[in-house]
Amino acid sequence: MSTLSEALHQRVRPGELYETIDRKRIRCFACGHCCPILEGQAGVCKVRYNREGTLYVPWGYVGGVQCDPVEKKPFFHAYPGALAYSFGMLGCDLHCSYCQNWVTSQALRDPRAVSPPLTAMPDALVADALRQGARVLVSTYNEPLITAEWAVAVFKQAHAAGLKTAFVSNGNGTPQVLEFLRPWIDFYKVDLKSFDDRHYHQLGGRIGPILDTIRRLHSMGIWLEIVTLLIPGFNDSDEELRRLTEFLVGVSPEIPWHVTAFHKDYKMSDPDDTKAEDLMRAAEIAKSAGLRYIYAGNLPGEVGELENTRCQGCGKTLIRRYGYFIEEYQITADGCCSGCGQAVPGRWGQKFEGQITDRPFIPRFRNSFVPIT
Repeated sequence: MSTLSEALHQRVRPGELYETIDRKRIRCFACGHCCPILEGQAGVCKVRYNREGTLYVPWGYVGGVQCDPVEKKPFFHAYPGALAYSFGMLGCDLHCSYCQNWVTSQALRDPRAVSPPLTAMPDALVADALRQGARVLVSTYNEPLITAEWAVAVFKQAHAAGLKTAFVSNGNGTPQVLEFLRPWIDFYKVDLKSFDDRHYHQLGGRIGPILDTIRRLHSMGIWLEIVTLLIPGFNDSDEELRRLTEFLVGVSPEIPWHVTAFHKDYKMSDPDDTKAEDLMRAAEIAKSAGLRYIYAGNLPGEVGELENTRCQGCGKTLIRRYGYFIEEYQITADGCCSGCGQAVPGRWGQKFEGQITDRPFIPRFRNSFVPIT
């Protein structure tokens, strides 16, 4: 039986996001590391590598598929209640010690991370998404930027079938990869993990490319929502939260910001789990900074109105939520408040069509995906 790395190296194709440096090196532009990769070597992500001067990239598999409510991603201003057919591959360009998807993201770094990949092709993924009743196809679970060529192949077929497309990403992008994605992606969620470059170095990256990605996505007109996992003692000081939220306001005060509760996971077991009062404190800082749409996640029913979407004009509750469940929907067909008529930023359907589910599930219909051995 082949090793995971050997198996994945059989499921590749030439990539597009690179340039030749010299006879022995190429430079990859899939993520903010912009790795110079020597012949026979892989980049930081472990899945993009140089073979005889050509960049080879992942192709023809998924690390898993799952059906999620779109609110789980989380997108709160993009087709509320929609089913998000979610797929990922393996590998990541960061190595966060608290990663909640470490079995896929760290599969090539950590021998404990066992997530057998499944054979898949774009048409099969789209067909399965349609069978499930999905409205959105999402690349997630590992870092989708490092498998951007694969995502675009899937997203082209998704758009042709009438589906919306999205990334759930750490945002460690480059101008090249964002332009490559631009025609084929509708929504983008960025994890803004901290506002301290020292913290990003601990996670294996730099803050600069993430901030640049956020600015570029907004300027491109791609719908953008931001998430910060609030970790006690790591990124939860008032000063850091003030600087983070002031940055977002400087891009646009209408970008939704989700501040979510940490719980012990993977290698990070020291900090206490985040409490509701911590989330509410962060929300008050964001409100003072000028952000208009602030949400607190992972603690359903414990954060007051911070699960709901309210009109910034008249204050009416437009979407009432409990966790991922939509309890009430009061946005008009043209994306406005049903009370005062003020436009609500986001991507809205003509009407609320109900929810297939308010919790994740594995696709229930038989598909053609089989484990790779």
